Amino acid sequence: MTHQESPFKGKTGLPRLWNAFFYSLDGFKAAYRHEDAFRQEVFLALVMIPLAFFVSAEAVERALLIGSVLLLLIVELINSAIEATVDRISLENNLLAKRAKDIGSASVLMAIILMATVWGLLLFG
Repeated sequence: MTHQESPFKGKTGLPRLWNAFFYSLDGFKAAYRHEDAFRQEVFLALVMIPLAFFVSAEAVERALLIGSVLLLLIVELINSAIEATVDRISLENNLLAKRAKDIGSASVLMAIILMATVWGLLLFG
């Protein structure tokens, strides 16, 4: 069995960074277009990130507030990638596929809990 590498893996330096930037933009567009949860979290971020500048004067507190929101978006992107990969492999019911999707979903829940905890402690603690 031959191991195949992506033909894009050979690029290095600035061409790789340039291509990676546009692949990332494609990823954002795909997630926004196809993932309801990501769209909802983007709207939440559009409210919460500017709000962080009004509710806290301390740079570290703002960093925690904004970082917790961005972490949620990151985890949602990874969860969406897991779900798309599992669905690409097979759409039939499979215990390992369910486990992968459930664990991805649990990671999003943990990011939401973290974000709520950070915001709650900094606003009301």
